[in-house]
Amino acid sequence: MEEELELFDDMTTFELTKEYALQLDQDDRIASFRNRFLFPQKQGIPKTYFLGNSLGLQPVSARLAMAKVLEQWADDGVESFFQGNDPWLNFHGLLVKKLSEIAGAKNSELSIMNQLSVNIHLMLVSFYKPVGKRKKILIESKAFPSDQYAVDSFIKLLGQDPQDILIEVKPSGENQVLQDEDVVAAIHQHADEIALVFIGGINYYTGHVFDMKHITQEGHKIGAMVGFDLAHAIGNIELNLHDWDVDFACWCSYKYLNAGPGAVGAVFVHERHHLDASLKRLTGWWGYKKEDRFLMEDSFVPEPDATGWQLSTPSIFLFACLKASLSIFEEAGWKNILAKQNKMKGWLKFLIDDITSMEEAHVKCLTPDSRGCQVSLFFQENGKIVYDQLTEAGFMVDWREPGVIRLAPVPLYNTFEEVWSFYETLKSILTSSNIKP
Repeated sequence: MEEELELFDDMTTFELTKEYALQLDQDDRIASFRNRFLFPQKQGIPKTYFLGNSLGLQPVSARLAMAKVLEQWADDGVESFFQGNDPWLNFHGLLVKKLSEIAGAKNSELSIMNQLSVNIHLMLVSFYKPVGKRKKILIESKAFPSDQYAVDSFIKLLGQDPQDILIEVKPSGENQVLQDEDVVAAIHQHADEIALVFIGGINYYTGHVFDMKHITQEGHKIGAMVGFDLAHAIGNIELNLHDWDVDFACWCSYKYLNAGPGAVGAVFVHERHHLDASLKRLTGWWGYKKEDRFLMEDSFVPEPDATGWQLSTPSIFLFACLKASLSIFEEAGWKNILAKQNKMKGWLKFLIDDITSMEEAHVKCLTPDSRGCQVSLFFQENGKIVYDQLTEAGFMVDWREPGVIRLAPVPLYNTFEEVWSFYETLKSILTSSNIKP
């Protein structure tokens, strides 16, 4: 690992000029890592890609990483698991070592496996433990479908009615943003009924970062298990899953971790649960105690850490893609990435505040200050027209009904000048006479 790069100095004021954006880029000590990624293009010109919250860009090294696996397979067949400079059996340990700092976890608490929805089901089997009246599951209203569908179908599989089991927390009043206070109030209101609190660490629609430490503390106080879907959080914000005492978490790796479409996911299981024989689990042979796995015994003996939840032989191709991206994180330095992100989100907020102060804009920012890369802008009118014009101008953002444009400048590959260019373009669109349908 290279020597950690110098952190950005703290800054509380910004200037509303392009020259200032260019100066920020000049001072960016991790700017060169932009060249490690491939950008979609329009007529040979790279587009401005603000969709890391949906699918991260492809690392240049991903193609070579996959080619190497193909070469190993061709040269050594199944022996590639055990021999050569990079035996496949070593991949998991290497990935966990690179990922542990990003997750704020011990190596033993991480298992890289499956994909998000599969892992949610596996975690529900182990950590939903209804007893008597304590049988409710608290989730956020309008959670991402990965959560909503998995929890709903899991409850039905148990022969229960989701309406009897689910507590869906909604934003209080007219606020469209679900607040930490809303979640905590619901935990207290249903204190003797809740078996599991399962929340997205970042709300995919608004970009709000929940206070996971506080929610975990409050959930544990009432005797509930607490888990998080970190699909929009991992590789985006600082996490301290072990210290926060989170019971479990799961995530995909294709957003801010840039591991490719359908990339391998991962789970966090706090170490206090590793040897808990009372936890139910669905098992597979790859989760069997490693040193005895190939004895092919009938009775299952799990590996005594988070890898005991693994099911099947992993996809080495998917591991290779994740390794390509995590190597970039490691080289850039996670603290340096977070430092740039902190400055970039402050810069974006400064510019968005100027936009929303325009009376003619009819736009408000849904995303509170507690956020990562993503900002969600709600357009009271003409939002789809604005989105189409931004797309035509070369910006890759996304549209969510009924009137929200989401964008997520990512510190590893986006620039301050790109953020400025978005601001200028959006302001021009909103003040144009062509905005009306």
